[in-house]
Amino acid sequence: MPLPFPHSSVAATLSLAFILAGCAVGPDHKPVEVRAPADWSAWHGGSPALLGAERQGSFGGVASGDWKAFNDPVLDRLEAMVLASNPDLQTAALRFAQSRVQRTTTAAQQGPQLNASAGVTRQRQSESGSATRMIDALGSSVSNRDQLIRTLSEPYNLYQAGFDASWEIDLWGRVRRAIEAADADASASSALLQQARLSVQAELARNYFELRGTQRELRIARADIAAAAESLELVQARADGGLVTDMDPVRQRALVAELRARIPALLQQEADAMNRITLLAGAAPGALNTELADTSTGDTLDAPALPALALGLPAELARRRPDIAAAEAQLHAATARIGVAVADLYPRVTLGAGFGYESVGSERFGDWGSRQWHVGPSISLPIFDNGRRRATIELRELQQQEAAVAFQQTVLKAWHEIDSALNAYAAEGQRQVELAERERRSRDALVLAAARYKGGLTDFGVELDARRTLLQAQRDQAQSTSRLSVGLVAVYKALGGDTVASEAQMQHN
Repeated sequence: MPLPFPHSSVAATLSLAFILAGCAVGPDHKPVEVRAPADWSAWHGGSPALLGAERQGSFGGVASGDWKAFNDPVLDRLEAMVLASNPDLQTAALRFAQSRVQRTTTAAQQGPQLNASAGVTRQRQSESGSATRMIDALGSSVSNRDQLIRTLSEPYNLYQAGFDASWEIDLWGRVRRAIEAADADASASSALLQQARLSVQAELARNYFELRGTQRELRIARADIAAAAESLELVQARADGGLVTDMDPVRQRALVAELRARIPALLQQEADAMNRITLLAGAAPGALNTELADTSTGDTLDAPALPALALGLPAELARRRPDIAAAEAQLHAATARIGVAVADLYPRVTLGAGFGYESVGSERFGDWGSRQWHVGPSISLPIFDNGRRRATIELRELQQQEAAVAFQQTVLKAWHEIDSALNAYAAEGQRQVELAERERRSRDALVLAAARYKGGLTDFGVELDARRTLLQAQRDQAQSTSRLSVGLVAVYKALGGDTVASEAQMQHN
């Protein structure tokens, strides 16, 4: 209930309240500076041989989340489909929307609250209730006590209507700190939405390149089967002519069977990759078979043209990694909640006012004489709660410390992820160069072995070994090409999606 202050006291109270309303107790959040090296090669675990030229790249070019740098229209369409239909992204978007609504709910505490009410009640007072005490106190002056009590206890209708307004003056910044925490929570949800988007896009790209790698291996295997079948016809003809023993056709048939046995496993890998992609797109199995089918008509060993990496400045890592932004926002929210807990130690001052009508019976309801009103401040002062508020402050401080540790851990983890991704990408790039050289040497060896076999200088076993060596070199190179693309996706994700690609495309052989 409002206190009966004189007008001067009310004015003084309001003046003091507005002066104090500029305060906000509790610590202020200060943006955390992320420590970064001068260049990407400064923080490196492992051999210096893995420090590729891309670690000295400069920033510029492709914006975050732009997968068009891979120059693959099918991948671009799939990325757009995933952004529109992926259930995980929809969940993250809903959580972000919830955080925005929660912020609106919290900010509503800053404004006045206005409530209207109206009612008609049928009432009867007790004949032995508190109202009889006053009649008894009058004593002998009341000659018709029993009649008066019966009259007062008769049922009657009570008509009421009016409104109440209240506004809590945010003296100690409790509401402002709560809004600050809600804003930080919304920022964290936004960053987590970006993180979910990046993760889903990277997962799609990884599965897509693995699918194309499997399809490349299938083309290689089918081409090898066709070549081996032609060789079998030649060897069989030589055996039929008595130029070689029957052992040579038997060996060649064994090679053909070995190559054909690889097809079912590759088909299963292809189907698994397609299913993973359709799941990411929120589609049923088989819905994207036409989109994901292998339509390549080029050389079986054709590798995709990968963009050249330009890593940018290490100091920009905090801006580019959504998980770092989310961790800092969570630290900000934890800091603001300390202020909310501290403000609960101090008094709350609420300004209240109300106006309405009350009448027994409907005849005089709405008459000016039936009006009632109240106006004035009220104060709520915590005195004793057995240490609950103090314990809440300690809890919020511990939660802030936990958020600070989580932020530092997130940053450290980010640097390790980047270094590991760059190391893997550099190592696979170096390995592919050697595998390409191995494939060329194996092809030359097969040509020489075939010529010597046809000339009768060696038996068929030499050519067969040379062919198997070439087939294995081709498979290893195809797998390395797929891993190199997947490694580039891992680098992109580790850098927060802001890896950049130059206009010139590098062909990795």
